[in-house]
Amino acid sequence: MAASMKTFWTGAAAAAARVGAETLLVTQKISTIGALSCNPSLGGVGKGHLVKEIDALDGLCGRAGDWAGIHFSILNRKKGPAVWGPRAQLDRQYYREKIQSELLSTPRLTVREGSVEELLVAEPDPDVPGRHRITGIRLAHEAQPITASSVILTTGTFLSGALFVGQTTSPGGRIGDAPSSAGLSYTLKERLGLRVGRLRTGTPPRIVKDSIDFSQAKLHPPDAHPTPFSFLNKHVRCKPEEQLPCHLTYTTPGVERVVRESLHLNCHIRTNVLSPRYCPSIESRVIRFQGRTHRVWLEPEGLDSDLMYPQGLSMTMPPDVQLRLIREIPALHRAEIRTPGYGVQYDFVCPTQLSPALHVKSTQGLFLAGQINGTTGYEEAAAQGLWAGVNAARWALSLPPVALSRTESYIGVLIDDLVSRGVTEPYRMFTSRAEFRTSLRPDNADLRLSLKGFKEFGCVSCVRYHEAMRVRDALQDALAALGDISLSTYKWRQKLPDTKISENKNTVCSGLDILQYNDMSFENLASIFPECLSPYTEFSQRLKIEAVYKPHCDLQKREIERIQEEENTSLPPDMDYLSLPVSLSQEVREILDRVRPSTLGSALRLQGMTPAAVVVTLLTYAPHRGQKEGGRRNKLGPKDQGEEEVVRNAPLTQ
Repeated sequence: MAASMKTFWTGAAAAAARVGAETLLVTQKISTIGALSCNPSLGGVGKGHLVKEIDALDGLCGRAGDWAGIHFSILNRKKGPAVWGPRAQLDRQYYREKIQSELLSTPRLTVREGSVEELLVAEPDPDVPGRHRITGIRLAHEAQPITASSVILTTGTFLSGALFVGQTTSPGGRIGDAPSSAGLSYTLKERLGLRVGRLRTGTPPRIVKDSIDFSQAKLHPPDAHPTPFSFLNKHVRCKPEEQLPCHLTYTTPGVERVVRESLHLNCHIRTNVLSPRYCPSIESRVIRFQGRTHRVWLEPEGLDSDLMYPQGLSMTMPPDVQLRLIREIPALHRAEIRTPGYGVQYDFVCPTQLSPALHVKSTQGLFLAGQINGTTGYEEAAAQGLWAGVNAARWALSLPPVALSRTESYIGVLIDDLVSRGVTEPYRMFTSRAEFRTSLRPDNADLRLSLKGFKEFGCVSCVRYHEAMRVRDALQDALAALGDISLSTYKWRQKLPDTKISENKNTVCSGLDILQYNDMSFENLASIFPECLSPYTEFSQRLKIEAVYKPHCDLQKREIERIQEEENTSLPPDMDYLSLPVSLSQEVREILDRVRPSTLGSALRLQGMTPAAVVVTLLTYAPHRGQKEGGRRNKLGPKDQGEEEVVRNAPLTQ
């Protein structure tokens, strides 16, 4: 049995049950399952890629997003499809109802209210690496323990959580909910000896919709034709004309003045606890970027909700000061606050102590997912929850763990970054973190993951598997048909007079070559060759994207194969790096001993490691000796135009 303590991330429990394990979900309140703690939105640049991959592996959030979405848009539309960011603003109530409906009807899954007091720790199995073994959990106020073969902790911001408003502090992980039990933190730090750090985040005040002057904000309508998250859906629930708009406004010098005048009243912002760089509070922005204006998105919380979410105005000052601040913004000069903003501080476990299966290396049967691993955001947590659920179920069923390479998915990039590099601030996914973003596109997540999820991971249903097979076969047939169409450029110019085909070339081009032109669509070609192309118009956009990126993906195949070879070269989990009889610096030895990389590839990506040290010494001790040595570091792919590049070689958290 796999037990899971859940807050927002229901994916772990659902994935474990889909794999075949009898699963118990323990949550403080069943009524809060699926509750969106902060911004009621899903997806975005990088994050949308994760949602598409979660859906391809039969996770819940994509389908729930299609049901609850009230404002759909594709971010980065002016850039290439590889960095498009599917995003939706959600109706809080619809999302919660959909998640609960899906979860409570999942076979092999039982849901129970309670608070986990402690983990049951026993002597380890001598045949398995690890110093401890988890045998179950104990709930607060209950004498009878719950036994389990594996346990997933997904504590969110609730692990020793504390709420901050002004100079007031209270225990909690979300307003209205208590933090996790102190006994759980004690078990992790004292009994299991895990390195634990402290992070902080926050949320903005909720503003009464009727008190906003929208005439002083810029209207941002949704896409006229909503794009579903789920590969199983052709349409979203919300009709296009019923979608709600968002609005954009900006801070003013008055906002900065109020922040600076009230810093002495704000104990949350004055602590040394690490805060998110990419979703900072307005106080942090003012301190770091003096004299600048900052965007504020006014986003609806539901179709029938009377509240708006001011994204970009996370704050923790006293409530009366919050009201003064927001009224310095012209569109909010008469605004009323329903619920003030607040800050949260919480414990996290340094993720370099985890394997790529999100299994705690030192503790048999314990898996971690979500903000407990130092990440921020629903999407990052949902991706980890799904993957921890798959592997916890496989552990319970005595099956070997599975891993996703960073060459085949953004989930693989996310997990590899966490377990190989650690975090120095809450981790957020960007497309710039992936070396092979032209291959890891949101449009092809089903082809990359659904078939593998069914055959190798066991987490994908037969319905999704057969649909993915149908799509794969149709795309292959369509690409073959395009390749079979072969004409000289002269004849192509005759058939396509409006397409700018170079007159200096007199070569033979296939239909696939012609589809790569910017002003050419699959529909245009199908109108000329209806007998062989019209059966595939359902996949017009996907075929266009496949054609555009085919040259880039072909060039990347060799590099991907090299990295996959490195990932297949596993390193012994019990290797004594501190006393290896080879020439290694003490710094390198300590890094390897602390992180204990599971593969040669993850060792290569460690901060402070030199390729020479890995190739000359570690390959000698790798169990799969004789494989081609890959001694150079992975090359980053081209930067996404217009997206902030992330420094990937951050120091490991101590």
